[in-house]
Formats: sequence, C-alpha cells, structure tokens
Amino acid sequence: MLLNHLDILFECIFSLALVAVTCAASAYIANARRPDEDSQKRTYHPVAILLAPVTLPLLVVLSISLFILRVIFYGIFLIMFAVALLIVRKPFLFTWLRKMSISIGAKLLETNLLLIKLFLKPWANRS
Repeated sequence: MLLNHLDILFECIFSLALVAVTCAASAYIANARRPDEDSQKRTYHPVAILLAPVTLPLLVVLSISLFILRVIFYGIFLIMFAVALLIVRKPFLFTWLRKMSISIGAKLLETNLLLIKLFLKPWANRS
C-alpha cells in the first residue's frame, strides 16, 4: 500500500529535508552575523548544513527511543516500589531519608565549622 503512494512519500521526505536544511542554514547565517566578542558565537563548518537532513531524523528517532525507555523504567520503578511497600510493610523510606538528611547535615556542619575556624579565627575561640 505504501508503494502505491511513493510520489507523496518522496514529496514528504523532500519537504522535511528542505525544512531541516533551511533551519540549519538560517542558524548558520544568524551565527555568522554575531560579533566576534559575543559569547554565544560558535564556529560551524558550512558542510554541517548539508548533514542536517540526515541528523534530524536520527536525533528525532533517538529522542523518541530515549523517551520510551524512560517511560518503561519509570513504570518498572513504580511497580517495584508498590510491591516493595506491600511486601515490607515498614516505613523504610522515611527512616532512610532521615538517615540521609542527618548525614548530609553533619557534613555541612563540619564544613561550615572548618570555614569558620579558617576565616573567622579570632571570633571562633570566644564561644
């Protein structure tokens, strides 16, 4: 059935390639017009414009695949978390969060005490 509409398929592919090349060319021209001291100015090779029709579909497919993988892993995590809550029946998450917050807080207090001793030495010995 797809072979019956090859002319429409080629028109769509050509249109998408033309849009990709147009976007890349306009970005190249906008970048070339930036002043040299601009921090956002990059150095692009002009051949990168011709590679746009190849890389755009590749990046779209890769981003969709990455999104699907994230959804699958998130679903697995939700199922495993619900099963863990049903099996364990103990608030392990809250105890773990409390231990982690105490650990992080202790390290922060030690670091702040060291900074006070280093920079505020005359005032640190008074208390």
